[in-house]
Formats: sequence, structure tokens, C-alpha cells
Amino acid sequence: MSDSVRLDKWLWAARFFKTRALAKKAIEGGKVQYDGTRAKTSKNVELGALIKVPQGWDVYEVEVIALSDQRKGAPEARKLYAETQESVEHRTREAEARRLNNEVMQHPIKRPDKKQRRDIQRFQREQGG
Repeated sequence: MSDSVRLDKWLWAARFFKTRALAKKAIEGGKVQYDGTRAKTSKNVELGALIKVPQGWDVYEVEVIALSDQRKGAPEARKLYAETQESVEHRTREAEARRLNNEVMQHPIKRPDKKQRRDIQRFQREQGG
């Protein structure tokens, strides 16, 4: 543990990103918000700060509860932050919406075989000409 930790290093130590380079890229791209504003990579993280971090389809809003510049195992990394209740609720709502959307969409059972493709092409030629 140390007194001051750079934002990119803290995100890496908290296991939000696999490398510091990826953390730096996300911060510079404006994807990570520190207390509601864009931050620079070298911003020193403070206890109690709110950080929004994108992770795949989800956006985590976490409060910093500990500082570390060393990457450790996932159980140790989870002790560095606490996710806000609003963030948890939002993520579960979004996941449920994605799940329902996937159920509603009809996926093709299989691709057409050679004969079916020829029939489709013949039908399209007849309709177009």
C-alpha cells in the first residue's frame, strides 16, 4: 500500500484492465470518469473517490476504499473498491434487458445448403427481371 497512486496504476491493480497500457488508453479516450469528470492518467487516486469504469457491456461505478499500486489476486483486488448500489441495480437491469432481447430475436436454425441457395438466387432473378 502507498499514499498516492496514479489512476492508471490503481485501475490495473484493481483488475479492471489487464495492462496499464489498456488502462491508460481507456482514460485518455475519455471512457473512465473520476468524480464525474474526465481525468488524466497521472491523476492521484484519493480515498472516497467515485470512478466509472467500462467493462464490456457494463459500466461499473465504484468508490475507492483502499489504495494499492501492486496487482494481486482478484479477492484482494475487490478489497480496493466498493461498487455503488445504483451501479449494481443498473447493471442487473441492463443484463436482463440484453437477455430478453436475445430471447426475442430469432436466430436462423442453419445456413441454406447449396440447393436452397440456388433456389433463392433463381427466385431473386425472377423477381428482379
